[in-house]
Amino acid sequence: MTETATLLDALPLRRTALHATHHSHKAKMVDFGGWDMPVQYEGLVAEHMAVRERVGIFDVSHMGDIQLRGPNSLAAVQKLCMNDASKLQIGQAHYSAMLYPTGTFVDDVIVHKLGENDYLLVINAGTREKDVKWVRSVVGSMSGVHVMDVSDYYTQIAIQGPKAQATLQKLTGVDLAPIKNYWFTWGQVCGLHNVLIARTGYTGEDGFEIYVPSDEPTSSRVWGEVLVAGAEFGVMPCGLGARNTLRLEASMALYGHEISDTLNVWEANLGRYCKMDKGTDFVGREALLEVQNADGPTKRLVGLEMVERGIGRDGYPVFSAAGERIGEVTSGSPGPFIKKNIALAYVPVSFIEVGTEVAVEVRGQMVKAVVVPTPFYKRVKTAAPVITAPLS
Repeated sequence: MTETATLLDALPLRRTALHATHHSHKAKMVDFGGWDMPVQYEGLVAEHMAVRERVGIFDVSHMGDIQLRGPNSLAAVQKLCMNDASKLQIGQAHYSAMLYPTGTFVDDVIVHKLGENDYLLVINAGTREKDVKWVRSVVGSMSGVHVMDVSDYYTQIAIQGPKAQATLQKLTGVDLAPIKNYWFTWGQVCGLHNVLIARTGYTGEDGFEIYVPSDEPTSSRVWGEVLVAGAEFGVMPCGLGARNTLRLEASMALYGHEISDTLNVWEANLGRYCKMDKGTDFVGREALLEVQNADGPTKRLVGLEMVERGIGRDGYPVFSAAGERIGEVTSGSPGPFIKKNIALAYVPVSFIEVGTEVAVEVRGQMVKAVVVPTPFYKRVKTAAPVITAPLS
């Protein structure tokens, strides 16, 4: 899961289009992959709970976007990505990843089918330049494919939580109720025409991501109107801190943590998105086949729940009950909604069974933990969507 190109070329430190707006909210800002990003506004826990119980709004305009167009665009996506894009319908998206020949991760992506010969890959902020170069190196010479980095065209705003639909519905004449998870449409939002409205997100909740023009006045206006629309539901602007704890509770991978250029698909437990038999070859398939034929990976990603008092943070070592170092935490923190200290970690396959006891070294102390099923949190889907009258 941006500014104009001229601004990006002129500034050594890239800023989000909502830079001024974030500062007006007195957000705590940090450098994130070259972007000036908010860590929190009112506080991580409050923001996390707002998304789980009501609605939160995130500036995710740092995410990158690569468009592939032309008669061979599907072939290009199929070669680049491990999922099967031939199954997508126009207006549908899916989770996928671009892999190196070793079967490890260039990046995880969301593939959107905009048209019969038109695809949009949403990529991560910290890997944007690398991803664009990779795409050009793999499919740039293919005939019938035009590769374009369109990241600077859009500000991406995520509206997430049980009241996300009711909030966004006030700002658009598009009926949001029929849009299924991982589908999208175009429509007028906040008076802007042809806005891409996707029912996607990175929080484990229902929600939408909208793509609006990247100029700061437009972006800030839309941000403000979403906050006004969600006021009756207790909307909160949310920063990177809550985004991280929300995705961790939902056990969603983060590049540089659960996935990287040294970890393969089977190790990361993302095989359900890897279509080995989709009928076309893709970069990394041969290496993954070799791992399969060699009885699978030697280590796997697991969920850990801390049994004793202590928080297993990113990078902390994991030990067996016998005291042997066996792995490392990739992401860890308290889970504000589930009220448990949780972590994701890589351990040998002999330790992946649910209920296996391990220990995490926390500031020199061994703290007991246990392997648990993931995701740690899974939302309960409502029987019927909340319907709010659209604009006339």
